[in-house]
Amino acid sequence: MRQTSETASRSSDSPPKDGKRRGFMRAIGLGVVTGAADDDCSAIGTYASAGAQFGTSLLWTAPVTLPMMFAVVYLSSKLGQVTGKGLFHVIKENYSGWILWPILIAVLIGNTIEAAADLGGMAAALNLLIPLPIPLIVIGVAAIILSLQIWGSYKLIRNVFRWLALVLFAYIGAAVLSRPDPWDVLRGTFVPTIEFSREFLFILVAIIGTSLSAYLYTWQSNVEVEEEIAQGRTRLEQREGATEAELRQSRIDILIGMLFSNLIMYFIILSTGATLHKAGEKNIETAAQAAEALRPLAGDAAGILFTLGIVAVGFLAVPIMTTGAAYDLCQVLGWKSSLHSKPQNAGKFYGLIVAFTVIAVVMNFLGFNPMKALVYSGIVQGFSTPPLLLFILLMTGSRRLMGDKANGASLKALGWTTVAAIFSASAGLVVSWFL
Repeated sequence: MRQTSETASRSSDSPPKDGKRRGFMRAIGLGVVTGAADDDCSAIGTYASAGAQFGTSLLWTAPVTLPMMFAVVYLSSKLGQVTGKGLFHVIKENYSGWILWPILIAVLIGNTIEAAADLGGMAAALNLLIPLPIPLIVIGVAAIILSLQIWGSYKLIRNVFRWLALVLFAYIGAAVLSRPDPWDVLRGTFVPTIEFSREFLFILVAIIGTSLSAYLYTWQSNVEVEEEIAQGRTRLEQREGATEAELRQSRIDILIGMLFSNLIMYFIILSTGATLHKAGEKNIETAAQAAEALRPLAGDAAGILFTLGIVAVGFLAVPIMTTGAAYDLCQVLGWKSSLHSKPQNAGKFYGLIVAFTVIAVVMNFLGFNPMKALVYSGIVQGFSTPPLLLFILLMTGSRRLMGDKANGASLKALGWTTVAAIFSASAGLVVSWFL
């Protein structure tokens, strides 16, 4: 049974926090990194395609998905803070293997395929600026990412991720350079447009599925544990429990991060909707293709900014996917997993990071179309995300696990609404293939 008193939620020898400094750094830190990782190369390709196909009429999807994104990421954050454990560690302790393993396998497959597609997307974008063979760029990018993960400290990795996240503001610049029509922007933002066509349903489902990817949940719970370790809480009993002030700070941080993510999503749709759609360039299949197509329509600067955003977010998202997959498998198998540990002390954890990265690289040499890979990844994520979110909601609503930090009525309502929406999106994904 968990302790329910806020004063008893931390052990007596738990190191204190530097509240003001940590609060400010969190506000520009963890949530923004998670939000930026949500706008990975596949997401950029999806949003660019949405704008190219349907113009500014899909801008309303950004504010609509915001509360859902906040709900799932905050619930994952709260679970990590209160239990002191990663998501799959908690699932393993509370559910049977026949529930655990199918979800885990689906998440691992989805993360690896999406990491592979993101590496391919980054290489294609870099190829617009650097005239080298794309396979060679894939290998070089993967080597740089692995070097950071294996030999960089957690503090270094966290700070690099923060700076990479800020590069996504380039999409605001790209949208401004596209010179959109103000009335079209207002109408697309505040007047939802829905078409009952296969193309529209597919892109709408893709937007919802991309913005609520499963790797966000596992990463957020695990990074909360890493932050606790960074504060000196190396033992589980020191990490268990969370004060109301800590959870309030998390809500602020995650809200800022999800606002950031949605802002970038909004301006990507706007930049391609105001240029490519109007010019009749509706068949955009990759983020790099969108960047190249923007150049003659909105100027070289817009195309370069779009390309830089793809590369920066890829450097952020790929290690989050591969490290997240390693976290998940290690927690289920009972292996040590922490970016604070040196490779010699957590060899299996770092070995899995290398393995998932190598698989992702190899997939780029098998002749797969990167967009088809993303579609298959989306299908896998689409089926793994709804049950995973369901279990997160059940666990964070349990007083046995969460004590007095169990979900309140408003969070339950938002959480169940999100579960219903994402289950509907998954069903829509299946139906769209038969229309």
